[in-house]
Amino acid sequence: MLTRKQYELLLFIDRKLRAEGVSPSFDEMKEALGLKSKSGIHRLITGLEERGFIRRLPHRARALEVLRLPENNAPAAPPPVPAEPSPRVSFKPNVIKGDFRAAFSGAAASGEATAVAVPLYGKIAAGTPIEALRDNTNSVEVPAGMLGTGEHYALTVDGDSMIEAGIFDGDTVVIRQCETAENGTIVVALVDDHEVTLKRLRRKGASIALEPANQKYETRIFGPDRVKVQGRLIGLMRQY
Repeated sequence: MLTRKQYELLLFIDRKLRAEGVSPSFDEMKEALGLKSKSGIHRLITGLEERGFIRRLPHRARALEVLRLPENNAPAAPPPVPAEPSPRVSFKPNVIKGDFRAAFSGAAASGEATAVAVPLYGKIAAGTPIEALRDNTNSVEVPAGMLGTGEHYALTVDGDSMIEAGIFDGDTVVIRQCETAENGTIVVALVDDHEVTLKRLRRKGASIALEPANQKYETRIFGPDRVKVQGRLIGLMRQY
């Protein structure tokens, strides 16, 4: 069963693909549905994807494919009050050591119990800037020793592109907000003001490379004006 907004968005994407051969932008979808923020579009797309109506095409910004439409081109039942999926609620974390040794020094490594609530913005997924995910109604408790100065947020990992760095699908990564990062740092990168990804940052001359930690994926290289750092990885948590 689809909500009314999910149904309207699915038909809009399908019409756009048939007419122009390219997925609509988040701004176009937001305007078509009369929504105030892109975060609502992100949640609707996630709901459609989970129900098997669409899928995201990897390594391509704004790339959506309609897999099927509702029978008779209409919702299966009168639409309920929209209850779009929200990010996972907070949980008691197990701290897992990955490919970022400095993240677990001090109190976090010694098992100190003091915890700090950090905003949990949702899944890190291509096509959604961090600003569109901001939702301070959800949080996750992070060991205080893991955090330093500055502002922090958490994201749920969606995908397997960083598994060789010990970062797996469903993990919660803790990010220190910043606009610059050293070479070789794992960062949240915004590409072309549209696509967000978690990758290792490499600079060479005037180029910036976003490097995965999985041999199945290719390193992507961009000009310096196309990539903005939105934070760097300082640790992760995993629920069993």
